[in-house]
Amino acid sequence: MRLSVIGLLICVLLGWGRPVWADESVRKAVGFLSVEVPVWSREHHCFSCHNNGDAARALYRAKAVLPGTLAETTHWLTRPEAWDGQGDEGPSSDKRLARLQFALALATAIDSGVIDARPALRVAVDRVADDLGSDGSWTVDNGMTVGSPVTYGSRLSTALAIRVLRSEGADRHAKRVERAEGWLRARTVENVVEAASVLMIEPRGREPSTETGRRALALLLKAESRRGGWGPYVDVPTEPFDTALALIAMSPFRAEVRVAAAISRGRAALVLMQRPDGSFPTTTRPPGAESYAQSLSTAGWATIALIETER
Repeated sequence: MRLSVIGLLICVLLGWGRPVWADESVRKAVGFLSVEVPVWSREHHCFSCHNNGDAARALYRAKAVLPGTLAETTHWLTRPEAWDGQGDEGPSSDKRLARLQFALALATAIDSGVIDARPALRVAVDRVADDLGSDGSWTVDNGMTVGSPVTYGSRLSTALAIRVLRSEGADRHAKRVERAEGWLRARTVENVVEAASVLMIEPRGREPSTETGRRALALLLKAESRRGGWGPYVDVPTEPFDTALALIAMSPFRAEVRVAAAISRGRAALVLMQRPDGSFPTTTRPPGAESYAQSLSTAGWATIALIETER
């Protein structure tokens, strides 16, 4: 992986308000991503869902926008009408999934106050809404039973698409959101990715507001490793991606003592997994494979989880 002076500058420069990466683990993760995110478009002359989607979304969430780091990505994201005009360079050729990942990054950039691009967001939201299946899902055929950092899977894709449709703050797609929520909550929850996906659409509170949400939270509490963190299933080795998903999904419910304790242990486990350069061991499905795309997306998800659970 590449090192750069940007990785050092990120330690002292900040965008707005207090530095959200005051925590050492967040600082290292942001430093790593700040170097890697611009690399893909400059070397390959196109944009990817891993560098310019998942990883960029983490930097927008951290408000870590240094000159030259996200300029090309931001320009790309504010032109959703051009998103389909190139071949997808990630592990998935599903343009619907790429549209979702780019829309998430754009919505995060706007929500974090990094840019003001509401007209572009409206176009992006409409494109994601148009990809809704007749059953209410955003179906992604990744050939796997559990989603991965880049390929997501249908449960996580549907949850994140709901978030995109909600991000505009309008009711234009209220019926589609309702249909998608119904599809997601009607499914049996059997693994960590599925449970996290359900919790991601629940309103913040002391506990989830629906029975499906409460069952999903119970599964996450049960699936926690003895040393903290989560794998894709109960009683399997901990993975950075699954741990990150669980932390992000549980964070809105940390007022409950058991949830707060699980988050604390899970965050500590994620920090222990972090490499000296700020990256994380790559989560792939099946495990143990090598993938630059999955590596960048794993780091993006882990960085967001560290930010969401930072006190």
